[in-house]
Parts: sequence; structure tokens; C-alpha cells
Amino acid sequence: MRILVTGGAGFIGSHLCERLLKEGNEVIALDNFFTGRRENIAHLFDNRQFELIRHDVTEPILLEVDQIYNLACPASPIHYQYNPVKTVKTSVMGAINMLGMAKRVKARIFQASTSEVYGDPLVHPQTEDYFGNVNSIGLRSCYDEGKRVAETLFMDYHRQNGVDTRIVRIFNTYGPKMMQNDGRVVSNFIVQALRGEDLTIYGTGEQTRSFCYIDDLVEGFIRLMNTEADDIHLPVNIGNPGEFTMNELAHEVAKAVGRDIKITHLPLPQDDPKQRQPNIERAKNLLGWSPTIPLDAGLQKTVAYFAERMKA
Repeated sequence: MRILVTGGAGFIGSHLCERLLKEGNEVIALDNFFTGRRENIAHLFDNRQFELIRHDVTEPILLEVDQIYNLACPASPIHYQYNPVKTVKTSVMGAINMLGMAKRVKARIFQASTSEVYGDPLVHPQTEDYFGNVNSIGLRSCYDEGKRVAETLFMDYHRQNGVDTRIVRIFNTYGPKMMQNDGRVVSNFIVQALRGEDLTIYGTGEQTRSFCYIDDLVEGFIRLMNTEADDIHLPVNIGNPGEFTMNELAHEVAKAVGRDIKITHLPLPQDDPKQRQPNIERAKNLLGWSPTIPLDAGLQKTVAYFAERMKA
């Protein structure tokens, strides 16, 4: 197949491009390089099945493709709060432009949504039918609400125009090719530990997250994109249901790095969710998917990647 990946030079997008190429597809990566990096996909440039287009999804583009994975959007608070209006436009205008293309060329289209649509959840773990506990005017809402509107657009294009859509709600994901300075907790902890610095924990460190290794996530994407079912257009949680406090994660990172750590506590940012854990029953039943890589094994690979980068 001929497949478009928007945000194809990003952390998740570059892993997805590699996997799709490995399966014999033609892949077009589209990226404006706000948070994507050429080095993430440079090793693919010699592959004749791969093409890179520098383009911003807020501007229309017309390509002939069979499938579209719409991943374009900064995903860490440091980056999406840098220009919040642009973040909303990327999610909303990007979805409109990609859905318009999918409608015209009759492509199947996938939206990378987020567990942030659940806000600071009052239901635990979170199921896809939970509407969330959200703040539409907070500092994080440019990302959260942008993704919620993108989901709305996907469902309405499906219902109104018969567009073949898929929606994944991604929970915390980690692995090689994460950016050192993206402000996400796994990369923060690993970089700080490798430098011998104190690990920064916000609040008491008792807030929880669930961490999915990148290869498991990509497997979930591809299964959803290539599964047929009556309710396939409704959102699906993809994440690892293993739940860890920030304090527990700090100690797991210390083990993976192989050194003792000290912790510095700072105030908790506004609207930071206290609990985050996916219910993945829908993914299990619909896709036969569940994560296979435990946190300690995934952290070993991620630490090795960062140690190599920080030597360079």
C-alpha cells in the first residue's frame, strides 16, 4: 500500500514509518520539523519506497494514498504550550485537511488521539466510554481540546461522509528517539540520572502513569488500521495497564541506569492528572492486542539510546 504518515519524523511517527516499510509498503512521511527530527528518519532516505515531504498539516495538500496515519502534533507540554494557538490549529485544521484528503481519494484514515481527552479522571482505570473530567480553559487545554475536536471531526466525517476512520487514544509512551528536552517524565528522569543530577518529581510523586514501550504501541496502531469490525470507528485505548507512581518510576530508572539517585520535589503543575491507567479490554477483544514489553526491559533499551546520544 501507499501510506502517508503525518508527523513522520517525530518520535512515534519515525518508528511507524520503519515498521510500515519493513512490511513492504510505500511510505510518505510529512513533517514541518517543529518537534520532528531528520535524524530520526535519515537512515530511511536510501529506501526507494520512502519519501519525505516538508509540509505543515494546517495547510492543504493533495496526495494519492491508500491509508493516512495522522500523528502530526507536538505532544509534550513544553512544546505544545510554546504556541498554544498553533497547537489547536495543528489538531483541528490538520484533521480537517487530512479527512478532506481521505474523503477525496477514499483512503482509510487514522487519528492519533490521547489519554489527555480524559482530563484528570474521576473513573479509574479509564474506559473508552468515559467522557472525562476536563478543563477547557486551562494551560493544557490547547492540546487536550484540540485532540477532542479532532475525534469529533473523525466521527462526523465517518457518519456524514462515510470516511473509513480509526481513532486511538494513546497513553504514555516511551522508547528510543524520544527528545532529551521534551519535558516528559521518562526522558527527564533518564537524562537527569545519566548526568548524575537529582531527579525532579512534581508534587508528592504519588500520581500515577502507565508506560507503554513504542514497539507495542506501533503494533496496536497497525492492528487497528487493518482490522474490520462493526464498531471499529469508535476510539480504542492503546497503552500499558501497568500503573506506576512517579516515585516508583524514579527507582526503576535508577535500576536501569545502574546508579543511586536523589530526588528534588517541585510543585505540581496546573491540571496535571493524578491517575492515568488504560482499560484495554476493547483493544484485547477487537484487535487481540496487549503489550508484551515490561517497563524494566523497555527502560533498558531507552537508557542505552540516551547514553549513546549523550556521548555524541
